[in-house]
Amino acid sequence: MQKRKTIARDISWLSFNSRVLQEAADDTVPLIERIKFLGIFSNNLDEFFRVRVATLKRMIEVGGKINMHLEASPGKILTEIQGKLIQQQKEFDIIWTEILKELKKQKIFLINDVQLNKTQQKFVTDYFDEEVRGNIVPLMIESIQAFPNLSDKSIYLACTLSRKDKSIADKFALVSVPARRLPRFIILPSAQNEKNIILLEDIIRFCLPQIFSFFGYDEFSAHIIKVTRDAEIDIDSDVSTSLIQKIEKGITNRKKGKPVRLVYDREIDGALLTYLVKRLGLSQKDNLIPGGRIHNFKDFMGFPESVFEKKSSRKKPFVHPALKNVTSVTDVILKKDVLLNQPYHSFDSVIDLVREAAIDPDVVSIKITCYRLANRSKIVNALTNAVRNGKQVTAVLELRARFDEEANIEWKKEFEEAGVQVLLGVPDMKVHSKLCLIKKKIKNRIVHYGFVSTGNINEKTAKLYSDHTLLTANKNIMDDVHRIFHFLEQPKTRMHVLDECKTLLVSPVSMRSTINTLITKEIKHAKEGKAASIIIKLNSISDELLIDKLYEAAKAGVEIKMVIRGISCMLTENKKFKAPVQAISIIDEYLEHARVMIFHNNGKERIYISSADWMVRNLDHRIEAACPIYVKEIQQELKDILQIQLSDNVKARILDNNLTNQYINPRNKKKVRSQVEIYNYLFRKLST
Repeated sequence: MQKRKTIARDISWLSFNSRVLQEAADDTVPLIERIKFLGIFSNNLDEFFRVRVATLKRMIEVGGKINMHLEASPGKILTEIQGKLIQQQKEFDIIWTEILKELKKQKIFLINDVQLNKTQQKFVTDYFDEEVRGNIVPLMIESIQAFPNLSDKSIYLACTLSRKDKSIADKFALVSVPARRLPRFIILPSAQNEKNIILLEDIIRFCLPQIFSFFGYDEFSAHIIKVTRDAEIDIDSDVSTSLIQKIEKGITNRKKGKPVRLVYDREIDGALLTYLVKRLGLSQKDNLIPGGRIHNFKDFMGFPESVFEKKSSRKKPFVHPALKNVTSVTDVILKKDVLLNQPYHSFDSVIDLVREAAIDPDVVSIKITCYRLANRSKIVNALTNAVRNGKQVTAVLELRARFDEEANIEWKKEFEEAGVQVLLGVPDMKVHSKLCLIKKKIKNRIVHYGFVSTGNINEKTAKLYSDHTLLTANKNIMDDVHRIFHFLEQPKTRMHVLDECKTLLVSPVSMRSTINTLITKEIKHAKEGKAASIIIKLNSISDELLIDKLYEAAKAGVEIKMVIRGISCMLTENKKFKAPVQAISIIDEYLEHARVMIFHNNGKERIYISSADWMVRNLDHRIEAACPIYVKEIQQELKDILQIQLSDNVKARILDNNLTNQYINPRNKKKVRSQVEIYNYLFRKLST
C-alpha cells in the first residue's frame, strides 16, 4: 500500500475545527468567549457542509476519475468525515453541558418552555402575540404535495400534533423559527440577582396550543431540525447572460440546493424523523446527525453579553505610533512606509487615509478592491463622498465572494448610483488581492500611494482578525498596484500586464514560480552548508507541489517553521528530514488571518506579506498579491511578531502527522500567549 504524501484537506479542516472546540472547552477562557467559540465551531461546520461535503457528494454522483487533489476517494473521505463529526458532536454536547453549569454558578439560566413561572408565562404569551405570531406561518407538511424548500440558514420546529383521546389521527407540521427577523435570545423577567434567558424557539413551543388548537388537537411535541444544502454556485457559460444575472440565478438555485445534512434533536418522534428523511430525499447513508435540543449554534456568537458582570477582556486597538496625533495620514505615508498590525493597531488609520483622499483637492482618483465589506461600511461612505468631490473612483467588487454575493450585488447598486465605476472582477477567477491606489497631483508631478493588505477592507473584521496592512508610497510597489488595476479594467485583453509586475508577486502569473524559486535557493544554500531557513504564516497550506518542495527542503536541511491557522496538509514528521519542521496552529481571541513569508536568502532576507494561501485556488485561479517589505524596521517588526507566535506555549497546538492537536508544553518556561505578547510588544512602541 502506497504511503500517503499529504493529509486529506477535508480531514485537516475538521482537525482545525476541533481546535476551535478546544477553545470552547478551555475553562481559562472567559465564559462569554467559550459560548462564542461554540458558535464559531457551528458556523464553520455549516459552511463546511454547504461547500466541501456538497462537493464530495457531487463528485460521487458524477463518477469516474476526477482530479480534485484528493488523497482518497470521495466516498472514503465522506465516511471518515461522518465518523469524526459524530465524535465532535459528542464533545460539543459535553462542553455545552459544562458551560450550562458555569452559567448556573453565575446565576444565568437558559430557561425552556416548561420551566417558566407565572410572571414569565405571561411575558412569553404577550411577546408571542406582539412580536412572533405575525412572523410565523406553520406548514402542514402532510398536506403539501411538493415538500417545501427548507432554508439552510433557518431552524425549524418539527411538530407532532395529537389528541389525548386518539379521536383524530396525529399530524406533522413545521414552524420556521424567525431568528433572522427577531432576537434568538430574549431576557425574561427574573428574580433579583438572576438573569433568565429564553430562546425564541421555546417561546414558540410554549405557544403551540395558540397556533394549532383550532385544528382540534390538545397535545403537542416539537423538536428542532436543521437542513444544510449544497451552497456552491455553478456559474454557467451562457455568454448572453450577464455575471449579475448568473450570480442572482445561482443564489436562487442555492436556496434549492440538494440537502447534504440533517441535524435533529435526538428526542424527536421516530415516525416524524423517518417521514422527514424520506420527504427530504435523504437516506441513512447521508449525514444524519443526532444532536441536543438546540441547533444553529452559530447564533450563540451573539449571546447577550449584558447578562455577564465580567465583560470580554478584549483590549481596544490603538493608533500606530507613526500616525498618532498627526494632522494628515497622507503626509506621513508620502514620507515613509507604515505597517498596521490589526487588530492591535486601529483600522481607523486606513479609513482616515481614504477620507483624506476623498476631500483632498489634489487627489485625482482612488482605486480599491473590495472583497467583503462591512455592513455599514465607512470605506464605502468615503468613496461615495470622493465622487461628490469630483474624484474618479473605481471599486473592484468580487461578486463571487462566497456567502457575500447578495451583499456585494447591493453594494454594486449603491456604488453605481453614487457614480463609482464598478469593476466585476475576472472571468473564471476571483479577485482576492487587497489593494488601494490613490493618484495625487503634487505641483507638476503625479504620485501614487495607498496600501497592500493581507486582510479585507472591512472595519468590523479588522477588530477581530489578525492582519497586516502596508501603507506606502513606494514607487515600485505602487507601479505594480497600478498595473494590476490596469489589468482589472480590461482583463480579457490585458493579462500580459500582470507579467510586467516586477515587485509584487501576483497570482496566477508569478507567485507560484517565485515561491518555488525561493525555496530552491534555500535548498541550494543548505546543500552548500550555508544557513538556510523558511518561515511561513498562512491560513491554509494544501498545494501538493509546494508541499513536495518543502519536503525536499527539509530533507536538504533547510530549517522550516510554519504557523498555520486552518488546513495543513503537510506531513511535518519524517525521519528523512535533516532538521525537524516546527509547525503550529494558534487559535485564540483573534482570528489569525495574516499571510507572511520569510526566506533567509543567504542573509539577504526576502520578506513578504500576502493575500494568498498556499492552495491551488489561490495560486492558480485567483488574482492575489504578495508585497515585499523593504524597510528594515518593518522587517524586524514582522520577524519579532512571528518569533513571538513561534514561542507561544499557551494557545499554540502542534501540527503533527496524526492531527492530535496537542498543546505545546511550557515545561517550566515562562508562559507566552502570543496575542497578548504581540499587543504588549506593539503598545510599548507608543512610548519609544
